[in-house]
Amino acid sequence: MKKILVANRGEIAIRVMRTAEKMGIKTVAVFSEIDRNAPHVRFADEAVCIGPAPSNESYLRGDKIIDVAKKLNVDAIHPGYGFLSENADFAELCEANNITFIGPKSKAIKVMGSKLAAKETVKAYNIPMVPGTDEAITDISKAKEIASGIGFPILIKASAGGGGKGMRIVENEAEFESQMNRAISEAKSAFGDGSVFIEKYVTSPRHIEIQVMADTHGNYLHFFERECSIQRRHQKVVEEAPSAVLTAQLRDEMGQAAINVARSCDYVGAGTVEFLLDDDHNFYFLEMNTRLQVEHPVSELIAGVDLVELQIKVARGEALQIKQKDLKINGHALELRVYAEDPMNDFLPSVGHLDVYRLPEGKNIRVDNGFEEGMDIPIQYDPMLAKLITYGETRDEAIQLMLKAIDNYHVEGVQTTLPFGRFVCEHEAFRSGNFDTHFVKKYYSADLLEEQHKIEAEIAAKIALKRYLEEQKLLRFSN
Repeated sequence: MKKILVANRGEIAIRVMRTAEKMGIKTVAVFSEIDRNAPHVRFADEAVCIGPAPSNESYLRGDKIIDVAKKLNVDAIHPGYGFLSENADFAELCEANNITFIGPKSKAIKVMGSKLAAKETVKAYNIPMVPGTDEAITDISKAKEIASGIGFPILIKASAGGGGKGMRIVENEAEFESQMNRAISEAKSAFGDGSVFIEKYVTSPRHIEIQVMADTHGNYLHFFERECSIQRRHQKVVEEAPSAVLTAQLRDEMGQAAINVARSCDYVGAGTVEFLLDDDHNFYFLEMNTRLQVEHPVSELIAGVDLVELQIKVARGEALQIKQKDLKINGHALELRVYAEDPMNDFLPSVGHLDVYRLPEGKNIRVDNGFEEGMDIPIQYDPMLAKLITYGETRDEAIQLMLKAIDNYHVEGVQTTLPFGRFVCEHEAFRSGNFDTHFVKKYYSADLLEEQHKIEAEIAAKIALKRYLEEQKLLRFSN
């Protein structure tokens, strides 16, 4: 494997290219017209424009990407995450053109891409499941009957869904019909598929996921868990590894369950198995993401591995050299997704110009970044600028370093989730480890963040005044 095309943009494109460079593999970037001057374009050995700004005319055009790959004699394509990373047709298109797709086979992508098919597939391995329907449903009266049997509150979820779309929590029978109609409508709009299913709503869930890796020689590994319960709109913002609440026994059980999920669909490459953990520490299979996750760096730091390097080696047909017994958790890692969003205004996108953009530096601070000072943030794509990752020997150390890194991350021109990251890291519920996926709903508000800003501004003003008075005193003495 001498040349890889990275079918993505921003921080993940650069992340993949860095590992390829380390391995002596040449890289090809693809870019839309609006990304012509983006850092990932300059980082690659070669770069080709594949269309206008909208992703359905550029980054989602598998045919154009394959054409570029063939013209430049590319051996493999790494899809990153998002865009074509979980597109089974694109994986098949790569195979048909003798180009290695750095990811699982199309069969695994298809099976795990449907939540219902995934549930059916893993049944034989006795993976714990949340009580609910085994098949898609659109008949509202029948669905209401099933929901009453399971017991409220229940969750309606789009079968083809993700990112919180087509998902509705129903507290009682009276609101069931309206919520069901909304879920079906949203699922049709977002995924072209209105089928939904119903499951018991776990009232205080934690979102725990297990990083897995499998090769073509029958070897399966897990790299422990990630805690991903700090979310807004069902999407993660703060992740950490390991979780503050898993015992060694529970970690082993969940790790083995994740490996069994991977076995159930003959999985190859890097994947993530997501679970819900309830109040009593019972865990339930949620879904499998058949790609590299945004939050993979925290697993890399605690396990001491380069997951992209392992992906590439597996794609080359190599056997995994690591054994499960050799893997140990070392230290603690924390990640904040730095989105161009306004946490004071319901986390709405904050597009604009990066007038100031300076990254924090230092030991055990890692920034997977895709932007530079002076750039515009395009409205056409996900608004994530970078991932800020800190590592410490203990959880407290990682949190303190994150607070320091946030202070030294300077952005002007757009609003970001950096202040929200500070709010989380300073909150007692987070610091104690006693939180769930309702953290934002329970504890966060724009008013509280505003209050925090005022207090910080007052402290800063007092420190500045004290320094000024001390300097004046020194000047009087010297005169």
